[in-house]
Amino acid sequence: MNWLLLLIGGLFEACFAFSLTKMSDSSGKMFFFWLLSFIVSVSISMFMLYKAIDNGISMGVGYAVWSGLGATFTVLAGIFILKEPVSFLKLLFLITLVASIVGLNLVTHK
Repeated sequence: MNWLLLLIGGLFEACFAFSLTKMSDSSGKMFFFWLLSFIVSVSISMFMLYKAIDNGISMGVGYAVWSGLGATFTVLAGIFILKEPVSFLKLLFLITLVASIVGLNLVTHK
């Protein structure tokens, strides 16, 4: 259950990063829409991290997994939604990041 909380938190971390990007590209009402999206996303993301740590995941591992998942989802959103360029090295390092997250999960004492 705690890992699911971190997964959800990581997804919302990507949402708040995406909201920041959209805020910088917008003005007027759309700016405030993306600002609200940012505030809601960061609040949910932090709350999920808090709940996972409060329910027993160690702080260091929880934060590393949460931020790693957020970074992974943010890169994927950049590639698939914002059409950012993809390179072999970008994919290699993304795979390395995901492998590290899985490794932390495997070596963490339950």
